[in-house]
Amino acid sequence: MRLLKVATCNLNQWAMDFDSNLRNIKESISRAKEDGAVIRLGPELEITGYGCEDHFLEQDTVTHSWDCLKDLLLGDWTDNMLCSIGMPVIHESVRYNCQVFCLNRRILMIRPKMCLANDGNYRELRWFSAWMHKDRLLDFQLPADVSEAISQSSAPFGYGYIQFLDAVVAAEICEELFTADPPRIGLALNGVEVFLNASGSHHQLRKLNLRIDAIKNATLFCGGVYMYSNHQGCDGGRLYYDGCSCIAINGDIVAQGSQFSLKDVEVLTAQVDLDAVSSYRGSISSFREQAIQKAKVPSVKAAYKICQSFKLQLFPTTPVEVKYHRPEEEIAFGPSCWLWDYLRRSGASGFLLPLSGGADSSAVAAIVGCMCQLAIKDIENGDGQVKADAIRIGQYKNGEFPTDSKEFAKRVFYTVYMGTENSSEATRSRAKKLADEIGSWHLDVHIDSVISALLSLFQTLTGKRPCYKVDGGSNTENLALQNIQARVRMVLAFMLASLMPWVHNKSGFYLVLGSSNVDEGLRGYLTKYDCSSADINPIGSVSKVDLRAFLRWGAFHLGYSSLADIEAAPPTAELEPIRSNYSQLDEVDMGMTYEELSVYGRLRKIFRCGPVSMFQNLCHKWCGKLTPSEVAEKVKHFFKYYSINRHKMTVLTPSYHAESYSPEDNRFDLRQFLYNWRWPYQFRKIDELVQEMGGWPWSRGCRIWQSKCWPVEQAEVHKAGQEKSFPASQYSTYGKKARNKHSSFCFYVVF
Repeated sequence: MRLLKVATCNLNQWAMDFDSNLRNIKESISRAKEDGAVIRLGPELEITGYGCEDHFLEQDTVTHSWDCLKDLLLGDWTDNMLCSIGMPVIHESVRYNCQVFCLNRRILMIRPKMCLANDGNYRELRWFSAWMHKDRLLDFQLPADVSEAISQSSAPFGYGYIQFLDAVVAAEICEELFTADPPRIGLALNGVEVFLNASGSHHQLRKLNLRIDAIKNATLFCGGVYMYSNHQGCDGGRLYYDGCSCIAINGDIVAQGSQFSLKDVEVLTAQVDLDAVSSYRGSISSFREQAIQKAKVPSVKAAYKICQSFKLQLFPTTPVEVKYHRPEEEIAFGPSCWLWDYLRRSGASGFLLPLSGGADSSAVAAIVGCMCQLAIKDIENGDGQVKADAIRIGQYKNGEFPTDSKEFAKRVFYTVYMGTENSSEATRSRAKKLADEIGSWHLDVHIDSVISALLSLFQTLTGKRPCYKVDGGSNTENLALQNIQARVRMVLAFMLASLMPWVHNKSGFYLVLGSSNVDEGLRGYLTKYDCSSADINPIGSVSKVDLRAFLRWGAFHLGYSSLADIEAAPPTAELEPIRSNYSQLDEVDMGMTYEELSVYGRLRKIFRCGPVSMFQNLCHKWCGKLTPSEVAEKVKHFFKYYSINRHKMTVLTPSYHAESYSPEDNRFDLRQFLYNWRWPYQFRKIDELVQEMGGWPWSRGCRIWQSKCWPVEQAEVHKAGQEKSFPASQYSTYGKKARNKHSSFCFYVVF
């Protein structure tokens, strides 16, 4: 046996927060070493965080990455352990997404990514270039400060593998797992036994099955050990990276990490037998024949042994059963973890939700309740970071900390029912019951007086007062009256979010949560700047069909029984008066069902259908149910309102990503919207530079002003508050140097 102990990890990184990211990397290495691992794999771009987006275009980002890598290499982190570290690297003025292999305080190889993710949520070609050379390893000159610090001038750069004395290791980075011509095939035929895949894969409902199947199949056909590492958490944008790091050998999963977690670091290890890989490959005759004719892949030799021979107390890790969550569980746990990261990193003190008693807002409330339950569970399990965050957010004092989810929810979650004359007692009571079950601080507010004041102002200005359609008004009047109610609720929600903490003598502010679903966004069935306008929206990319299933699940599994009654009620905006012969219903208003909307969304985005091809597909799908003319009317009706309301997508509240047919618009300045406003790493670097410049003349508290085309002899130094001037030549040697270099300039130094 050639036994090899390997470790992979889920890391909750934060884009551009180098201090926290480096701390998590070090923690994962420490845990891997404690478990006896000799290979440690981290996620893609783990030093910077994956979601930096246009920050990758900044030279600072690459420089800070090298500083962090230097920190790792100067310590004992890579002693006796091969560490794969993800970071951006610039080679010959081209920026690459790289895995840097380090061992014993040296860089063994830098592997640039060859296949970039550039569809859906990914735009890697905007920031990186793909490495195109499969036949060479180049000599990469290390940055001067790194080279000097570790006494290494260069490192191999490019596509290749590392040949140890007793094992062969190589990388396959994220997207390369899913390509038609993956690197692992050629690498396996060249004898590579261990594949390290550093990934940045986001959560999407029902997506994990595809990922696990790809990982299992990666070694099913050509053998080998496959290590997969992923980010886990919200790193500053709409995506939640859902972890699930794992280790596979010869088609079997032998270790699997959690998919949803509040932890910052999770490490899993496995003992693998590389002789089992050799035996597996040797049993496949076609593999043997292809290996003989293989194309040669460059390699780097490392004169180290990393395996152990057979010992009675060492045994290979046995396969495990892969755990998959139901879609209802994914909706519960994914957005909950995303909300927790957003809450603890934004500096907010809690959330405020306009709770209407309908399915969408109730689903959001249940997700926040689930977040509180997860936090309490992790505190009970001894997670110090979650406990510290909960104490800070909940503003506990004198050694107290949260022990009950309802009590914790009372501190961090406001719900408010904003009723009008059009609201029913049923929705009011459902909202109150759900709030009590969750434990939120609930408010019941009547807003008719505010609406009436606005209408009176309008009547004073115009001499007219609009009426609802059921009372004889026009469609224009009817729509305007609905929009007034919706927008008043938005204004009130933001007012309460900013002032209620003050009312309760709490510091900070609350984030307003939105509750429009992906189907309403697709159809544009929402009022611009109503309660769909919020700070963040945890269900903005979840379909109504999936939300209903989640409500049924949550009624039992989350302990919020009122969700069952809410799910059974017909969807209604309650913006028009209720009459004995009329009740406003969402699907009637939209002219289509939510099920139909989900179909339209998938055909539009996933299958890339325009109006004509959508009609053709639906003619087949709905054959026997609808005539071609009925299908045509439905398709035209959808595209009409999709087009009319597309402008609303440009101002949609940033939403948790869950569905691949989300219509949310996010185009140009691609940077995350959740920052660590303290910028601890970067600001500390600035402070260090200031200290280094302490001996310069302006360290005494002065500023240099520059004016063109003045004779040097007329340059003067003016003291603030004094009319007397001094010749610049009497001020400083720096001034002389500056004048010698820029003879047509003079400098004013203001104290």
